[in-house]
Amino acid sequence: MSFALVFPGQGSQSVGMMQAYGDLPEIRSTFEEASEVLGQDLWALVTEGPEEALAQTVNTQPVMLAAGVAVFRAWRAAGGAMPCCMAGHSLGEYTALVAAGSMDFRDAVRLTRFRAEAMQQAVPAGVGGMAAILGLSDDGVRQACRQAAGGDVLEPANFNSPGQVVIAGHRSAIERGVEAAKALGAKRAVVLAMSVPSHCSLMKPAADALARHLQDVALQPPAVPVLHNATVAEAGSPEALREALVRQLYSPVRWVETVQAMAARGATQVAECGPGKVLAPLVKRIQGDVQGLALSDEAAIMAARDALQ
Repeated sequence: MSFALVFPGQGSQSVGMMQAYGDLPEIRSTFEEASEVLGQDLWALVTEGPEEALAQTVNTQPVMLAAGVAVFRAWRAAGGAMPCCMAGHSLGEYTALVAAGSMDFRDAVRLTRFRAEAMQQAVPAGVGGMAAILGLSDDGVRQACRQAAGGDVLEPANFNSPGQVVIAGHRSAIERGVEAAKALGAKRAVVLAMSVPSHCSLMKPAADALARHLQDVALQPPAVPVLHNATVAEAGSPEALREALVRQLYSPVRWVETVQAMAARGATQVAECGPGKVLAPLVKRIQGDVQGLALSDEAAIMAARDALQ
């Protein structure tokens, strides 16, 4: 029996999200390590809030990195096995690289804070946005983007599951895209509460800044294959890893293909390693013969450990 691990990104955060893991020592110690790196009490942020501060990109990114690494460490400490492969959704790709031994955790904490700052600086608040398009084919979403762009940037950003695609671009184009998608038959099309238009060409300036910053970050080939968002392939060398992370910022997250690739590698279960249950339910929709699990609390970690031995 083979299984894969996947790590969530922004959108899975909530105040109190780590309480379900009880007193597992790896949870608190991981947050203490990240807090020391940033000189900021991330544990207080996730346990007490406020929600508005947690939702700020510069906080969310290092918090979700710490959360995913904490759960992975708890999984391994409980006797959980290493997977056949890993991936992370958007920001979660950094968590996967830490878990796979490609990147030092402390370096990743600093890097995700830098990444968040670069993304916010690339597009001022209110200029960009994202929207979820439900019940429309991928080609239909692409057509809606072409019809509604009107000279602005409007592109598919996350191919999350069949019939669930997120688009990103200029705020005015997002609003036109929502209407175009509805006209083409989308069941729902809603603007998301996100000011940073991730995974579209508006992120090119942030990608350039990230490329320069990554030159000073030590990277190693992963001990476990990591499938990257932009390529759905492994990056075996430090230079290839840097290129994949830079490209990820302005390229769509190809999540459907990622889960399919995991199944092709023999994974019969895909476990979401982190708080919440965002990625696990997508697995069945993408690949009907693969089970999605969520390591969303202490009991789930122990149950999955026993099931995946």
